[in-house]
Amino acid sequence: MTDTVIHPLVEADARALFTSLDDPGTVGRALLGRPYTTVAEGGEYRPEWTWVALRGGRAVARAAFWAPPGATEPLLLDWFDFAPGEHDTAVRLLREATPRVEYELILPPGWRDTPGTRAAAEARIGAAEAAGYRLLVERFRYDWTPDRGLPALPGRLVFRPEPDDAVILDVLRRITRGTLDAHALHALATVGPDDPEKGIEVAAREDMDHLLRMRSPREWWRLAYTPDGELVGLHVPGLIPSGPCVAFIGVVPEQRGHGYAYDLLADSTHQLVGGGAESIAASTDLGNAPMAASFAKAGYPVTQHRYCMTPPAG
Repeated sequence: MTDTVIHPLVEADARALFTSLDDPGTVGRALLGRPYTTVAEGGEYRPEWTWVALRGGRAVARAAFWAPPGATEPLLLDWFDFAPGEHDTAVRLLREATPRVEYELILPPGWRDTPGTRAAAEARIGAAEAAGYRLLVERFRYDWTPDRGLPALPGRLVFRPEPDDAVILDVLRRITRGTLDAHALHALATVGPDDPEKGIEVAAREDMDHLLRMRSPREWWRLAYTPDGELVGLHVPGLIPSGPCVAFIGVVPEQRGHGYAYDLLADSTHQLVGGGAESIAASTDLGNAPMAASFAKAGYPVTQHRYCMTPPAG
């Protein structure tokens, strides 16, 4: 039997080798309708961050790491699949591939209700688990379009830009307290069990770094206040590779319970549409019921389901 060889790719044959494995397109990156192409070809992937398991000159398992333009390290493993009967090879591929970053599996809404889709998803999840990945959170992905209508502006809050990063970081620290966001909770659980303040600091800085990496203008960020001047929260309209997005919505603990997340979302939507947006992406964790309710109220339909897994240690 021909030996299996696992290694990262090089530009000369990256696309040919990567696409030698057929993709039925029921789950994963193929749902976005964007094929594998390298940065040199005008695409989103780098050969040195793309790994394949080859047998007889063809891919039987593959994994591609993604990062936004200009990044020096990948942020996500967002393309992972393998041929039928190649579970063990796929596990070996994930164990050997570097770096170790979060795995995000893109799924259609209601994926568990369609047997073929569920089987394809569970095959990938099972291989990732065998390689040491663990479930972090499942998330809803939303896409607003003009036919949904602009969400009404309640007019309860005053929105102002804040150019000082130190002020924003302090607001993020406050928002982290009592948050329902799984990524922040993961930071709190892994960094701050014995030192909660350290966990809050790490989670807040992770959010800040994520927002600063976006290619959208920093001056888009808005702090929200009551008419009396009390801080309510922060919203950040942003730009991702696919276009405009609601990058962040957060309410400080003392203002929760008043439905202000909707106010921030509505203002963020109006701001993006005022800048010419014809579609707006957004996401929230399945467990964040208040934010999910705000998206529903604002006319954001669920268009994808994302299954996020943390990488194995080391």
